Amino acid sequence: MGKTYAVLPCNGLDKCAGCVTREIALQLSAKTDNEIICPVFYRVAEARYNRLAQEKPLLVIDGCATRCASKLAAEKRLKITERLNVSDYAKEENVTLGAGLSLDADALGLVRRAVTKLLNDSEKDNARQMSEVDDFFPSSLDYEIYKKDKFIFRLPTNEGFYFNENDVWAYVSGNRARVGVTDYVQKSLSDIMFFTPPAIGAEIVQFDELGVMESGKAIWEIISPVSGVVTAINEKLINAPEMLNQNPYEQGWVAEIDLTDFDEDSDLLHVFDGYMSILKRKVDEYRVKD
Repeated sequence: MGKTYAVLPCNGLDKCAGCVTREIALQLSAKTDNEIICPVFYRVAEARYNRLAQEKPLLVIDGCATRCASKLAAEKRLKITERLNVSDYAKEENVTLGAGLSLDADALGLVRRAVTKLLNDSEKDNARQMSEVDDFFPSSLDYEIYKKDKFIFRLPTNEGFYFNENDVWAYVSGNRARVGVTDYVQKSLSDIMFFTPPAIGAEIVQFDELGVMESGKAIWEIISPVSGVVTAINEKLINAPEMLNQNPYEQGWVAEIDLTDFDEDSDLLHVFDGYMSILKRKVDEYRVKD
């Protein structure tokens, strides 16, 4: 890769995924000028590792859904440049990690592919840059507001926006869509701490999962309103998931999709008036329950 990383792996060596994580970090360190931040010694060498994380982009490698390395980075207030979750990557690669701690041929193959993926990330960077240059999204949005008690919920009124009943929006132009969550979602979750994006190139069917958000209150799956192929993700959310709270319609969008069957998908979607009625009902019911 064009840049070298400070690599913060998890230390879950009692699990196969943790052993795979350690091996990925070691191979990255051996092949390039990447440097490893030891999660065990971090607490006794904090100044050294903080300096390293400031000097180089930070790559965090988690072994499983517990995300110990990501949580350590958050605790130390480190800015994460890139993440890899070994368990999720194994699923993408159709690899079943064993119960033992010795790495078999499948696990070692997964290590090699992960290292290659991380060392050759230029394709993903180019896809993101092309998405930013070829931007089809409106330069400004108009909103209507629904207010309940001290809470204010915004909803775009611009033509081209569609909404599903799972509180996810899609802005559609031609055969492309940009997708995100509504104000109702981010206010219900409160402070969003983690965002796991979909994979670029993933084929999504309407109502499939299109990423996951996590707050102190809950883990929330983003349910795609449209079918198609993921062509871009909002990588800024990985390091700054709070953007989902700040503005889920503009800076806080989630993914872009090349549409495959929007004529059929649109039958199960709402335009502004229809979704505003749903939003008001949900807000009123939620406040009554509180």
